[in-house]
Amino acid sequence: MLQVKRSAPARRLRRLLFVAAGSLVAVGVTSVAPAAAHAQAAPVPLAPPSLKDPGRSGDHLTVTVRNAGGGADGTFELSCHPAGGDHPDAADACAVLERGSRWGRDTFAPAARDGFCTMQYGGPATAHVTGTWAGRPVDARYDRSNGCEIDRWDRLVPLLPDLRQQGRP
Repeated sequence: MLQVKRSAPARRLRRLLFVAAGSLVAVGVTSVAPAAAHAQAAPVPLAPPSLKDPGRSGDHLTVTVRNAGGGADGTFELSCHPAGGDHPDAADACAVLERGSRWGRDTFAPAARDGFCTMQYGGPATAHVTGTWAGRPVDARYDRSNGCEIDRWDRLVPLLPDLRQQGRP
């Protein structure tokens, strides 16, 4: 019985050549069709639809606020690009989200677990934000149980109600 062993480097080389050939075909390097044939093909979009048509970006959030008082409680819909929905301050809420959005950083990230937080209580208010922002799903909860959580809440005012106006920290 004859056994044939294929070496790992040969498999890797074959896989690399296969991927490289596929890449060349994708960009049309190996194409031998005349240019006239390409002229009839539909153009390939250079940007995803969300960048070409900002009105269809998918930036839509539902904000539910409880125990905030002062008429701030409720569930509000917010759409951005353009600003809309029944949020009481849609344009400024979208603007604060835009300012807080950074590449590689979650706008809705929880407070750091190892952070030093003042032990102040900001009241019983809670908020739950769900939906999609910058193409990513959002499911974030907010409260005002300590200084870090209060700061996290206040960074998103006016998406979340400004409770400092009610005499709270």
